[in-house]
Amino acid sequence: MHASSGSPAGRTTGPAQGISGSTGTQQPATSGPSAARRTGRGAGLGLALLSALAFGGSGVAAKPLIAAGLEPLHVTWLRVTGAALVMLPVAWRHRDLPRRRPALLAGFGLLAVAGVQACYFAAISRIPVGVALLIEYLAPALVLGWVRFVQKRPVTRAAAVGVVLAVGGLACVVEVWSGLTFDAIGLALALGAACCQVGYFVLSDHGGDGTGDAAPDPLGVIAYGLLFGAVILTLIARPWTMNWSVLGGTADLNGIHVPALLLLAWIVLVATVTAYLTGVVSIRRLSPQVAGVVACLEAVIATVLAWVLLGEHLSAPQIAGGAIVLIGAFIAQSAKPRTEPGETGTVTATGGKASAADADETPNDRCTAPST
Repeated sequence: MHASSGSPAGRTTGPAQGISGSTGTQQPATSGPSAARRTGRGAGLGLALLSALAFGGSGVAAKPLIAAGLEPLHVTWLRVTGAALVMLPVAWRHRDLPRRRPALLAGFGLLAVAGVQACYFAAISRIPVGVALLIEYLAPALVLGWVRFVQKRPVTRAAAVGVVLAVGGLACVVEVWSGLTFDAIGLALALGAACCQVGYFVLSDHGGDGTGDAAPDPLGVIAYGLLFGAVILTLIARPWTMNWSVLGGTADLNGIHVPALLLLAWIVLVATVTAYLTGVVSIRRLSPQVAGVVACLEAVIATVLAWVLLGEHLSAPQIAGGAIVLIGAFIAQSAKPRTEPGETGTVTATGGKASAADADETPNDRCTAPST
């Protein structure tokens, strides 16, 4: 994910966490909690953009490895297993988490890690990176439509407008009208990635309950999610059948021969570990709907990187679509959750409930939803 949000709540820490307007003392606009919230929000937006940049580079680095002879599922296994090994110290720090929330961690590993990334890498082996990302990032809009029209629950207007603009902009960025002629299996795999994201949002809506010590730390959830995902993918991908010799050679990056191990290191350290960690910290300072729409910039970044590194040129509609995505992100960034008469909260763009107090507070500490 990157991309989106709405995952298990964790402890609220850092300067972004404010005091409820109903119980706290009002502070001047230039100091106190308000200033801390603005500082945390600005830092959060910067980290969310960094996370989108890191996630956006995964497809560009993975596609040459797949073209060099690795199966998409094997690239996914290398990515997840490598990241899981890097995150082992974090997993040890939260070693009580598997006992407390085994179902949550298993679901995170199956959907957010194994499902999303395996479907995404398999999709980009058959269709362009941008089209695969657009379909995957339909997940927040699908969740929004589900809770609004099926469950009949209210949603924040700004979140809805932001998601609609972002998805519409993404349609222009990836020129979705051309995608109708693409490989049907590739499109189905990209839709599978979106469905895994939807399933993860639903899981998070239930698994994120709890406050204080009862709420799982998002860093621990990610660390164990990667470990669970690595185990699941080992059984499915059977890495002992992998063509390991590919990693000792080079891969073609638009005519430039790049060491395969360097591309793999980028995927593991930057596009996975760094991307997830910066995403977690950004959610500590932003609301889920804000970070979810900002994460849609991943597709813009991925398309630009594909233009520069893979020789795919941007057209005028794609550039205009990128601007629309930015507008959608700005609208969601300025959103304030509201309550309808008779309701205790509204549903955000990723399906989570936003309480009335959230209009005055910075949101709960949550980890990002799966991104690619």
